[in-house]
Amino acid sequence: MPTLRFTKRAIEALPHPNTGQVFYRDELLRGLGVRLGSQSKVYYVEGQVAGRTRRVTIGRADAVSVDEARKRALSILSDMAAGVDPNAEKRRVAQEGLTLGQAFDQFFETRSGLANSTRESYQRSANLYLKDWKRSPVTSITRQMVLKRHQRIAKEHGEVTANNVMRHLRSVYNVTAAAYDEFPPNPVTILTQARAWYPERRRRGAVSAADLPAWWAAVMDEPDYARDFLLIALFTGMRRNEIAALRWEQVNLEERALHIPKTKNGDPLDLPLADFLVCLLHDRKAQSGRSPWVFPSSGRKGHIVETKKFTARVTERSGVSFTLHDLRRTFITIAESLDIPHYALKRLLNHRLSGDVTAGYIVSDLERLRGPVSLVAAKILQLSAQTENRKAS
Repeated sequence: MPTLRFTKRAIEALPHPNTGQVFYRDELLRGLGVRLGSQSKVYYVEGQVAGRTRRVTIGRADAVSVDEARKRALSILSDMAAGVDPNAEKRRVAQEGLTLGQAFDQFFETRSGLANSTRESYQRSANLYLKDWKRSPVTSITRQMVLKRHQRIAKEHGEVTANNVMRHLRSVYNVTAAAYDEFPPNPVTILTQARAWYPERRRRGAVSAADLPAWWAAVMDEPDYARDFLLIALFTGMRRNEIAALRWEQVNLEERALHIPKTKNGDPLDLPLADFLVCLLHDRKAQSGRSPWVFPSSGRKGHIVETKKFTARVTERSGVSFTLHDLRRTFITIAESLDIPHYALKRLLNHRLSGDVTAGYIVSDLERLRGPVSLVAAKILQLSAQTENRKAS
């Protein structure tokens, strides 16, 4: 590495390399150097800490004088001689100053491929349940704080919500910690160590064959947007957010199919439409005017978001308690009762076929799924009419 006596004139006279970087050392102060790039000249200091070489940037040569560079270099070299790693100290200061709100922002930047629904769920945890922590340093969140907040959220908002919020905090903390060499252990681990996670029972609800006619009659009394939303959920097994954000450009009524480029699991969904839904969507298209959304709304997103009000109305009128995901389970329950092949069921629900070697050789196109879709639709219509026929007789 070439050396020269650093002066303002000498530094200004050094030529920039066309590519790469060139380093020069000061003849007067061992450890002080200047790094030349194609457009920059930057002072740095290099020394040993516990037998390891450490290089610390001082500043641009056009902003820091030679005398100031030597003064800063001497201070840094003195710290190194005392065993202090300046780079580690910078990282420590940076990590201790990082707030939880900033950690969430960095998490979203790192995980840019998150589904909108997942991103919104994380944001809800940060903005609603952890709002008073957002300006606090991430490293200031203790295990006892986590334990108490988990219990408080459970008491005020439910145990499932408490678990979800802490899962989100755990993920954000892990991603943040990965960016630093030294970071305190994840405080959310206290919930596992203390066995404090609340037990969760996976819902297995579905609208039964006996309840389907009453449910159907109540749905038919709903405004057209609510009625159509619920019927699409029942006849396709699609997720609530997929239906809510459905655009007309994703619906091909001539080919009697729909295509969603990206769903919850990151995969596209290609689904044939039963004749019943083709007629429903034709009518819906005429009513939606020029809106790009199948279910337009005056809200910020432009499409319907909340479905709780009309599902509650249907529940009250029919006496059948259900959720939108229960309709997805109803769809698959009816499909299984018709002995539809396993791989067709997976494709209809847009579940991945991973873990099965045979699945890699199976291609389920739209036309192969059209038969199963028609069978399920016919069965739904048959079950919905059975009790009505019995009442009439």
